[in-house]
Amino acid sequence: MSTPSPVVNVMQRAAVAAGKALRRDFGEVEKLQVSKKGPADFVSNADVKAERIVMNELRKGRPNFGVLSEEAGQVDGSDSAHRFLIDPLDGTTNFLHGLPLWAVSIGLEREGELIAGVVYDPIRDELFWGEKGRGAYLNQERIRASARRNVAESLFATGIPFKGKGTPQEHQEFLAEMGAVMSVSAGIRRWGVASLDLAYVAAGRFDGFWELGLNAWDYAAGSVLVREAGGYVAQMDGAPLRPDSPSVIATNGYLLHPLLKLLEGASASQKSP
Repeated sequence: MSTPSPVVNVMQRAAVAAGKALRRDFGEVEKLQVSKKGPADFVSNADVKAERIVMNELRKGRPNFGVLSEEAGQVDGSDSAHRFLIDPLDGTTNFLHGLPLWAVSIGLEREGELIAGVVYDPIRDELFWGEKGRGAYLNQERIRASARRNVAESLFATGIPFKGKGTPQEHQEFLAEMGAVMSVSAGIRRWGVASLDLAYVAAGRFDGFWELGLNAWDYAAGSVLVREAGGYVAQMDGAPLRPDSPSVIATNGYLLHPLLKLLEGASASQKSP
């Protein structure tokens, strides 16, 4: 077992503190005040409270780091080289519908490179964490991406577009992608929690994941986990993943190119005259 670095310890404390508060609120989800933020996208009192807890804990440990958070936006710090990327409640829609599939996600960027990540699932008390060059872990145990090489035996995860996310053409392209993958694989799952999807790729529970239209805080932590677990993460055009990338594809060490080929072929079929 590797010992977390001091900054990852700070991130872990922040994620667990916020997760405990969210777990309490989840038990009273029907009593929460909910305001509409956009089509099929909601923000709750629990979301805002969790962000406040995360921000306070991170500031205690690293007061000079900048922050990019789903709710607070960009908050600059005096240390311009480091920035936390926070999703205090990834899976808000699940949370508000009483589905026990949501997480706290905290990534760390240094000079434009994602170098550390923590994803906490409070319902299962599973703390995924990893850091560049130090491996990826679930609680105290080392995790590794799966070793499957055959798409037919592989299980994939994705994010399905919904009202207000994506154009009608993009929706059709996604349906083509789903058709291409499901016809040759062991199945596809859609949970609506990108951070957990990526953590599960890192842990070998999923063999691959892809999604368009994500934000940096959605994949910052999970992408580090996948890389440190021996998997690959990229944009859906195969380009390197950056903190401002609009799409993500992640797989174990063997399925990146087969999955890319399937998705690219499906997309091309929708664009053909």
